[in-house]
Amino acid sequence: MRFVSFFAGDGVHLGVETESGVVADLTAAGGDGVPRSARELVSGGGDALARVRARLAAGAPTLPLDGLELAPCVPEPPKIICVGLNYRRHAEESGIPVPEHPVYFPKYRNGLAGHGGKVAIPAATSQVDYEVELVAVMGGPVRNVTAARALDHVFGYATGNDLSARELQMRSSQWTYGKALDGFAPLGPYLVTADEVPDPQDLDLRTWVNGELRQKSSTRDMVFSVAELVADLSRVMTLEPGDLIYTGTPEGVVLGMEEKVWLKAGDQVVCEVGGLGRLETTLVDENG
Repeated sequence: MRFVSFFAGDGVHLGVETESGVVADLTAAGGDGVPRSARELVSGGGDALARVRARLAAGAPTLPLDGLELAPCVPEPPKIICVGLNYRRHAEESGIPVPEHPVYFPKYRNGLAGHGGKVAIPAATSQVDYEVELVAVMGGPVRNVTAARALDHVFGYATGNDLSARELQMRSSQWTYGKALDGFAPLGPYLVTADEVPDPQDLDLRTWVNGELRQKSSTRDMVFSVAELVADLSRVMTLEPGDLIYTGTPEGVVLGMEEKVWLKAGDQVVCEVGGLGRLETTLVDENG
């Protein structure tokens, strides 16, 4: 199933794309136990999905997808955990050895932006870069899970863009200052349930900037698989329903190019991961 979150007059609604291509508004439809938000959806697991199917069978108000203003598909994650240098060829283009252990850094809710959104480039940076990423959305909660069982606890997947301010990222050994900027974690358009992604290690990734293909790779090039990342993180923290894991980006970013032409106001970035949908972001100047 493919879920979206979208803005309505009374807040953010949860919707599900139907077979006819329209969006059923689950928040407006209501019903006993029907999830009304992405948080309720991922927390409810299989039971919540069964209630969604029953609600659809009984009928629900629908809206055209292209008429909606989309929010991030998971608007209120408890945690946003990102993984750096998790593709072999990306580590090579960055001039950094392939890591022996996963490299983690955080983003926060201020970074989230929806499909079709505009993201402002702050005056503090002139070196903005794109990073297409497969994002794992946790079910759970889960602690100390093995890699063999880790994917059982992933509710679904989404397309993400780990936008980065490179000169701010590189000013110290800690990357957060160049990663956790407002709007620098676009996510969506869909939250796709895990049953529609039989193998997260066999997904194509693409990024276009103003129509020019910049990144073209596959999750097969990951250093650490989604299952390994979930298992590793669960050794030290409880992964909660709705936690987001941005699993890294492949080669083709501006940072790895000999001639570096950074993103600027007016640029449109389109990211795509497998069949999870195309995530479009437009860069604008912070001062309008």
